[in-house]
Amino acid sequence: MDQTLLLNATYEPLQVVPWRRAIKMLFQEKVEVVEVYDRSVRSISLSIRMPSVIRLLHYVKVRREHAKVRFSRHNLLIRDRYRCQYCGRQLRAAHLTYDHVIPVARGGGKNWENIVTSCVNCNRLKGNRTPEEAGLRLLKRPSAPMGFPTKIHFLLSRSRAPDCWKAYIFWGR
Repeated sequence: MDQTLLLNATYEPLQVVPWRRAIKMLFQEKVEVVEVYDRSVRSISLSIRMPSVIRLLHYVKVRREHAKVRFSRHNLLIRDRYRCQYCGRQLRAAHLTYDHVIPVARGGGKNWENIVTSCVNCNRLKGNRTPEEAGLRLLKRPSAPMGFPTKIHFLLSRSRAPDCWKAYIFWGR
């Protein structure tokens, strides 16, 4: 893993940073190392265990707009867990499409609350209608993911997160 989890002074997850940045912050005395990987980083005169979790020494206030998860195809797929939100089938990203719950022609927008992932068959069946008109039912109402540690959840799935991060990211989930 070439990534390091950055925590606020209060142990809240802030972001995932490259290990090189983590080491630079360590030498600048901005962070302390909380967890390390089994690997080491070596120079001619120094050997340091690669940090996996670091914590800021001073609290950083996070502005609300930084807590928002950016709307993108990738983040939408993660939110919907690679499932068609109509039939529930889990598929690869290449086999899923965007679907506007309220069609654009009827005033539906491109936002978290109106777009879901859909398989090609369900998307064709729905067409330019609402789910109710097409006889389809959404598995869950679409909504915008918000805040910490939700943002970290969107950056990593449970399967990709190192075990040493899970105590800091997945609080009771």
